[in-house]
Amino acid sequence: MAKFKLGYAPTRRFTFSAEDAFKYKTVIREKIESFGMDIDIVDMEGINEEGLLYNDNISAELMIERLQREKVDAVFFPHCNFGTEDTVARVAKAIGKPVLLWGPRDEAPLEDGMRLRDTQCGLFATGKILRRFKVPFTYITNSRVDDPVFERGFTNFIAAANVVKQFRNLRILQIGPRPASFWTMMCNEGELLERFGIEIYPITLVDIQQRTKKIEKSNSPELLETMEFIKRTLDWSEVTEDDIKRIAALKLAMRYFADFSGSTAIAIQCWSSLQDSMGIMPCLANAILTDEQIPVTCETDIHGAITSIMVQAATMNVLPTFFADLTIRHPENPNGELLFHCGNFPVSMSVEEKPKLRKHFLFDSHAPGTHEGEIKGGEMSLVRFDGDNGEYQLFLGKAKGIEGPYTRGSYVWAEVNDWPLWEEKLVKGPYVHHTVGIHANVIPALYEACNYIPGLLADPVDPTEQQIQAWLRGAGL
Repeated sequence: MAKFKLGYAPTRRFTFSAEDAFKYKTVIREKIESFGMDIDIVDMEGINEEGLLYNDNISAELMIERLQREKVDAVFFPHCNFGTEDTVARVAKAIGKPVLLWGPRDEAPLEDGMRLRDTQCGLFATGKILRRFKVPFTYITNSRVDDPVFERGFTNFIAAANVVKQFRNLRILQIGPRPASFWTMMCNEGELLERFGIEIYPITLVDIQQRTKKIEKSNSPELLETMEFIKRTLDWSEVTEDDIKRIAALKLAMRYFADFSGSTAIAIQCWSSLQDSMGIMPCLANAILTDEQIPVTCETDIHGAITSIMVQAATMNVLPTFFADLTIRHPENPNGELLFHCGNFPVSMSVEEKPKLRKHFLFDSHAPGTHEGEIKGGEMSLVRFDGDNGEYQLFLGKAKGIEGPYTRGSYVWAEVNDWPLWEEKLVKGPYVHHTVGIHANVIPALYEACNYIPGLLADPVDPTEQQIQAWLRGAGL
């Protein structure tokens, strides 16, 4: 994934202090660089003497050309004084990427009564003209450069824009059709393409089987390295070395088709034809790929794959996701729920030092290939992109890991604020029994990302929409 690129287009207006605007252009740039985010910044230096947007159509056109040529993923318009609203709006409209609007809080008037910047007043003006241009934008409360609310708002915006970037460039490798009995996994491929630009690249189980066999016979260094990783990382006493070889080959075959097709996520028909034809479960292969930032969803869950990409993008692709069934309520905690799947959670999340590589405990074939055990708890976000009848929503909720009884498969027990409310929302839809979890608070970033994805409605359960908005304004700092 290419590094995130941010357009930096500071603006001023001629009637206020040009010197102060130039000073703040530099101070703001230094501040956002201090946040430690791994991004490239494309600025206005060299376009005019000041490196600032003002009432100059030539500079605006040159900036548009630069931002388009550099293929920026978002544009930040800090108002270094009042700013020039029409120029900002024209540049934002031409680029068509997420827009961040903010300006540093003004100091007190000078002793003679003069004011240097009137930044807040200019923000009101620019917000109005961006609306006239039908440009969606993110706004951070008018605050000082060192105020924590600026850092919170800026880093959340970059995460949200990264979600939008990856959502708009999403191609999913589909390995096999959905299981015949899983009507819940139906999706409208044409509508996903028409509405969101999401592409599906389908291959058959025969394709993956043949590629797996070819890799298995090759004894390539990559195959041997993957086998060694599995044997070093997991307790494989219940399976054979031949099983490990086939699992490793399957993982590499899935990676091959993902790379070949340009797919960033995979949805696989994990049962039961694959076990019949190959004699293994794909769960561990799914787990390893998910740890490598190529999330794999079970039961050909296309919407789950979309969710996974959005969720990991909200962490700037620093953390992996886990793909889980919502299964049973906790036997003692009324707000507790079991997050489970057969054996696909990333190995990096395991509580045990050497989690078990086992045979499937449920299916008649008892095929080997499940990575079983409890994963770490702590604070987590649970998310689901889904839709039906032409309407799409993004379920957003926070949870925390809790103690619970042992069960087979990959699992973690989680507590939410009000499980009956969650359950009602999930049953009434448009959701299903699958969710994507991550050990991070990605809810504000995903909420903000929906602002830039027409046709996708954020559906937060905890925190509420009002609580998210208050957090973005600085609540709790």
